[in-house]
Amino acid sequence: MKRYLVLENGNVYEGEAMGAEGSVISEIVFTTAMTAYLETLTDPSYKGQAVVQTFPLIGNYGIITPDMESDKVNVSGYIVREVCDLPSNFRCETDLDSFLKEQGIPGIKGIDTRALTKCLRESGTMNGAICSSPDEFSLDEIKAYKIVNPVEEVTTKEEQIVPAKDEAKFKVAMFDFGIKSNISRELAKRGCEVHLLPADASASQVKEINPDGIFLSNGPGDPEDNVKAIETMKEIKDWGTPIMGICLGHQILALAHGFKTSKLKYGHRGANHPVKNLETGRVYITSQNHGYQVLSDSIDTSVAKEYFVNVNDGTNEGIKYLDKPAYSVQFHPEACGGPKDTEFLFDMFIKMMEDKKGEN
Repeated sequence: MKRYLVLENGNVYEGEAMGAEGSVISEIVFTTAMTAYLETLTDPSYKGQAVVQTFPLIGNYGIITPDMESDKVNVSGYIVREVCDLPSNFRCETDLDSFLKEQGIPGIKGIDTRALTKCLRESGTMNGAICSSPDEFSLDEIKAYKIVNPVEEVTTKEEQIVPAKDEAKFKVAMFDFGIKSNISRELAKRGCEVHLLPADASASQVKEINPDGIFLSNGPGDPEDNVKAIETMKEIKDWGTPIMGICLGHQILALAHGFKTSKLKYGHRGANHPVKNLETGRVYITSQNHGYQVLSDSIDTSVAKEYFVNVNDGTNEGIKYLDKPAYSVQFHPEACGGPKDTEFLFDMFIKMMEDKKGEN
């Protein structure tokens, strides 16, 4: 059965239907990751977006549910060049097409994803419709689509506790803006009892936990939309409690300090993005998934310093705060998928909590 991708600029790509029946309008973004398509599909940071895989063959190892980064698919739609119908892996439970049908996610295959990616790079991220007819939606309808309150849809509704893998040495209050599961796993295996809190949790809720550290997770959407979380962090940031942030958490912590953010032309998404540590000059290959940046020239150098920058375009990738035990990064040190070059950042967070305990 034919299916179409119609972009807001009028470009139409004809392909074949895959996944669930139905049509969807969403923001169209691309990822350059060559593997970890299941982690991509289940990453809450993709809420409200349809993802283009630039790698041409997807689905060859099927679906392995323990590798999911949340309990469901979070993309709105899925766009691939070719899908493998007969996956081969000893852990495989089902094929990609069946999984998308089960999850209610429409997709399209058989289109020129290279041409599509080139279009998105040159024109910037734009909206698009995955549909059964190129005339199903008007261009005005497609252009009008906005991602509204995505964090509300993916955050936990009530406090949850992820136990430490062995002995619990630290208690961490985690603001869940759409957390990837491996962030909790990385902390748990380092002896942290992780208290997952709703994105709109108050400072008093955090104080009740009496945490050794505070963590701000990744998540979807425009960071400036998270007004309550930003106001809460304005209060919490001066407690002296160790703080670490990733992705959206990085941006929210920056906004709480009065820095500014803006939308990138087409974002950074993939598992091969180089970042440079400005303290050491060393370059690391990182996993990334973000459409917004902290503006480097908005960082108050009396409060913080730029920690990492993107080697490709010079945008900010990390901030270290000068007057408090706090830092944050734009990329994903927990990987899943991608390289684990920067896992040491979790160890730095543990060291900050150890040092703080030693002061008391």
